[in-house]
This record gives sequence, C-alpha cells and structure tokens, in this order.
Amino acid sequence: MDKKLRVGILGGTGMVGQRFITLLENHPWFEVKAIAASPRSAGKTYEQAVDGRWKMDRPIPEAVRTLEVMDVNDIDQVVSKVDFVFSAVDMSKDQIRKIEEDYAKTETPVVSNNSAHRWTPDVPMVVPEINPEHFEVIKAQKKRLGTSRGFVAVKPNCSIQSYAPALYALREFGPKEVVATTYQAISGAGKTFKDWPEMVENVIPYIGGEEEKSEQEPLRLFGKVAGDHIEKASLPRITTQCLRVPVLNGHTAAVFVNFEKKPTKEEIIDRWNSFRGLPQELDLPSAPKQFIRYMEEDNRPQVTLDVDYEKGMGVSMGRLREDTIYDYKFIGLSHNTLRGAAGGAVLCAELLTAQGYIKAR
Repeated sequence: MDKKLRVGILGGTGMVGQRFITLLENHPWFEVKAIAASPRSAGKTYEQAVDGRWKMDRPIPEAVRTLEVMDVNDIDQVVSKVDFVFSAVDMSKDQIRKIEEDYAKTETPVVSNNSAHRWTPDVPMVVPEINPEHFEVIKAQKKRLGTSRGFVAVKPNCSIQSYAPALYALREFGPKEVVATTYQAISGAGKTFKDWPEMVENVIPYIGGEEEKSEQEPLRLFGKVAGDHIEKASLPRITTQCLRVPVLNGHTAAVFVNFEKKPTKEEIIDRWNSFRGLPQELDLPSAPKQFIRYMEEDNRPQVTLDVDYEKGMGVSMGRLREDTIYDYKFIGLSHNTLRGAAGGAVLCAELLTAQGYIKAR
C-alpha cells in the first residue's frame, strides 16, 4: 500500500480503544489520525484523557500522545480527518446502533467491536477465517442506508473465539450438539485487578447476556447470505455456561461435541492444524500464520503459557479425547482482547481493505 489509510477510533479512551491504539502503532496499512470519546474527554490530549486509566502493559504510543481527543458526537469533525473508523464506544445498545449508522451515513466505513449491530440483518458479523463471504451483504446495507461508501461491519463476541473456529474447521463431520463452558478473563469486562479487587481469588458464575451470545452467535457465523440478510445456521445446537475467573487476559472453553459423522481423533487434529482461511491466503498483516494449533501435552493450553500464541491472534486446542456421553471433549483458549476484540476488528478491516470495501477518500 503506497499511502496508509487514515483511521479514527471511537471510544478511544476505554480498554478496547486503548488496545486499538497499541495494535495500530506502526501498522503497515493504517495510521491513527483521530481519537473520539465522551464530551468529558474532548479537548484534552490523549495522554491527559487516559491519565490514571491507561490499562495496557506498554506505554502510550508517541504518535497519539499529544493528539487532541474529539467529542464522538461531533461526527462531521471526526470524519473530516479519516478514511474509516473503528468503534469501541461505551453507550447503550440503541445509542451505539444510531451513532454507528450516523457515521456510516457520512460515507465512512465503521468496523465495530460492539455487540449492538451483531443481529442487524444486513450487517456482517465476521471472523475473517470463517465467513468472509458475509461481507457481500454490505451491498444491501448500503442500499438501506443510502450510501455508496459507508457501512457498518462487526466482529463477534470474544468468548466464542475459543471454540467456534475449532467447530468450523470440523464442519465436514457435521457438529450437531455442543456443550461449552467458558472461563472468561476480567479484561473482557474492561477491568484489571486494580479496578476489580473482588475478583482476586474469586469466580463469579454469571456474566450478563453472555450465554445467549455464546449459544447464538456461532450460528450466525456459520450461516449464509440470503439476499439482503444473513440467515443463521440451524446446527449445531449449542448450550453454554459462562464464568468470570481471576485471569487478566484469555478465555478458556471446555467443550463437548457430538457429530453427524464421527471423525477419528487424528482427523480432528489434522483439520485443526491444517486449517487456513482467506487471511492466511492473502497474508494480511495481522493474520496468524497458523490460526488453530493442537497441543499434545495433557496440561495445555494454559493462559500464562499460551494466550499470546501468534501475537494473541491464534487459538490453541488441547486435551482432545473421547467422552462417555458425547463423541469428544476438548479445551480451547483464545486471547479475548486481541483475537476476541480489537485484534479481530483490525483483521476484519484489513480484509475489507484487501477486498476494496475500505479505500482512501
């Protein structure tokens, strides 16, 4: 790419916004030119706006340290400086749906980390290795919005990254029934242990809305474009439990699965290790070389050892074995704020750019 695309980050002062900031430092295709947040942060430098709230384990990038934060509601000002935006705004779902579409209607593509538009019929919800063809529905969305260039695209919930790719890689065998329990890191709630001391040495067996997302969103990923909307798949039937555990980064899943056609253990491991998607074929900047890996050790994957696999963009599987009730059971691990949040959105934007949906103004 001859010239980097100019990027804005909506909700740039929160944890996911901060992750976007660090991921885009020295990105070969994208350069942060605008940061927008709530009115209380507007007018401050980025460094001032996140003072005492910086949650990343690396310093604020120099390129954005003195950038003046804009009011996210001042849409015309923000879009005048960018080619597209990432959205990580902290608002009600109705407010998010409205502001993201308002940005799109200014002919600005919006790649969102938020859940508000995940079930909007003509908004693609994409894991680039799984369902890149869902971007085709953008054409219908543009017709609805009355735009030629602007649209909204989203990535799915962070928790499903630890098992949905593994199921998709085995689709030839027809996964039909899935039980998944996820053990989710506190950064998924935008927290650190400093923010949330009651999570130290604690497990909370409830995360609001998470089980519904974890059961339904994989079916939308596995669905198909049907004219002006995405039609979700009917299988597999998925039931989940979601627990918050005292881990900073990394969602672990314990998964049980029945198949229409039961594969061998060797076939499962082969499909996981050999799985490649469009991001790998196109060699996108943020794409992991190997998306899914299987670990043979009985005590892997582990959060402390394996969450940063492929710079946090790969997923790790382990402990695959036959079960007494289900065909197989296994453990999955993914990085919730990289593959599951900002990193997944950046990879979506890279694919949208490669396919011509995002261009310089």
